[in-house]
Amino acid sequence: MKIAVAADHAGWQLKDVVASQLVADGHEVIDLGTNSEDSVDYPDFGEAVGRAVVNGEAQLGVAVCGSGIGICMAAGKVKGIRAATVHDVTSARLSREHNNANVVCLGARFIGPQVAMDAVQAFLAAEFSGGRHAKRVAKINNLDSD
Repeated sequence: MKIAVAADHAGWQLKDVVASQLVADGHEVIDLGTNSEDSVDYPDFGEAVGRAVVNGEAQLGVAVCGSGIGICMAAGKVKGIRAATVHDVTSARLSREHNNANVVCLGARFIGPQVAMDAVQAFLAAEFSGGRHAKRVAKINNLDSD
């Protein structure tokens, strides 16, 4: 699977850990930066991941900032993106199964590398359940037109 990854200065180290494990797991990774502690603006990197997914450059995205919240808000502003900040395996799995999330967001200041990787792997392994959730996801998608 091709996965876009990006982070701000607070999340770049966790992003690199996740990206390395994704490559080891056989995925193709598109690293959209950043790659240092030099201060950058998380909206730029959330947008980059979102655009890579909606433009078909990647199937899914992973975005990391200090809390996972700001970069998630930015990614979610890209039409067609359903981004979810997750904190564990369960929230990651449910973000795909119930909400058909296509970008998973992590907070480097809140979770460590093992929890982050477990969550990302659960996110990638999960599939949208459809059924009663399809109507709700359609309503989310319709908000893009406002």
